[in-house]
Amino acid sequence: MTFFQFVFSKAFLKQLLLAIVALLVLAFLILWWLRFSTNHNERIEVPNLAKMSLDKVEETLDEMDLRYEILDSANYNPDFPKYSVIEQIPKPGKFVKEDRKLYLTLNPSGFRKIEVPDVLGRTRRQAEPTLLAMGFKIGKISYRPHISDNVLELRYKGEKLDPGTPLQKTSVIDLIVGDQSLNRIQSEDDASEENPEAPTNNDEENNDEF
Repeated sequence: MTFFQFVFSKAFLKQLLLAIVALLVLAFLILWWLRFSTNHNERIEVPNLAKMSLDKVEETLDEMDLRYEILDSANYNPDFPKYSVIEQIPKPGKFVKEDRKLYLTLNPSGFRKIEVPDVLGRTRRQAEPTLLAMGFKIGKISYRPHISDNVLELRYKGEKLDPGTPLQKTSVIDLIVGDQSLNRIQSEDDASEENPEAPTNNDEENNDEF
């Protein structure tokens, strides 16, 4: 029997047909297993976990056959309770499969601490924008006799504040600034020394009376 005669023989065609049927059955079984194992067409709507504590999150997701993982904390948001969910992935309303992991970002316990910048010796116009840009708030402005209008001292809650001290963002810092009064007095003294014979106002008034 030649090769072509064997290919077109009934025995070969029968074996080929059985092989095709076996492949189709195997493919059907694999697809059925994949649909079953991946819960094909079974979707769960992601709940809104915003402002929930971890205990409440765990309880909610357990009931829905979902899991979660905590990511790093975000910047503190005073509108959210401490240690509550501030952000989640996937977003609420999205549809996911069973046992899907949700990634959560928690609200820290407070604003992070920042080192107070050294603004001593700077003018008020220079110091205030620097402090505000760092996230601090400007409190009471007090003045002290001085030759300049520079910042002479920083205070926090009534206590002297040294540059480099870590404070929480949004802390209120009071400024003590020079009032330039000594500069004016010095200028007047210098003018008097330069014109010692210049009549004073009182002398002019007395001369007018005569």
